[in-house]
Parts: sequence; C-alpha cells; structure tokens
Amino acid sequence: MSQPTPPDEPTRPQLQSAAATFALLSAPTRLHVVWLLARHEYDVGTLADRIGTTVAAVSQHLAKLRLAGLVAARRDGRRQIYAVEDPHVLTLVEQIFEHIAPDGTLAPDPPTPRHPNRPMHDQVKD
Repeated sequence: MSQPTPPDEPTRPQLQSAAATFALLSAPTRLHVVWLLARHEYDVGTLADRIGTTVAAVSQHLAKLRLAGLVAARRDGRRQIYAVEDPHVLTLVEQIFEHIAPDGTLAPDPPTPRHPNRPMHDQVKD
C-alpha cells in the first residue's frame, strides 16, 4: 500500500516532467541554444553560427525544445525568430551557469545561511 504524498513533496507527474526537462537540457548543444535564447532572440542560421554547428542540427534541437515548450518562435517575414520566454526556464539556466565555473568545475558558493531544515547537530557548536 502506498503512502499519500505530503503536500510539499513533488507528485509523480511533476517528477517525470522535471526529469524529462533535465534530460532535454542534458545535450550540450540544446543547453547552448537555450542559454543563447535566454539572452537574445535569434534565427536558426545565427544560432548555428554562434554554436558552430549546422543549421540542420540546430533546427532539430529547436524542434525538440519547442515541442517541450522551452522555446517559443515567431515569424519575422520569411524567418522564424526563437526566444526563451518562460521565466522559470530563464532562472534555471541562469542558476546552473552561476553554479558552474568557466573551467567546468563547481563554482564556490557564496556564503549563505544554512538550510532551514538541516538538523542542528549538523551545525558547529561553540
């Protein structure tokens, strides 16, 4: 018999959706596309040039990102212009790159208060 999910714990559908989003962003090229589109709108050719890959490859990545709702597109004449408009995705991308140093290691965390739910025995006593 399964126990009910506490109100602050994620539901199975939430966990599945979050895992699918992380899986989608686990491809370096897609993550680069999202990072670029979180800062500026671009067409597929400009994205391919910025990333250093083919238009066809970027188009495939954009199709997956659009299908997942992470990237939006609008028509500008004959071109499609892409952007990330979801503030949650913007925050996610911003925070992961604040956490990763340019050399790929984890960046040192700024001093912050301890986690409010961490037991007191984990804290150093005087």
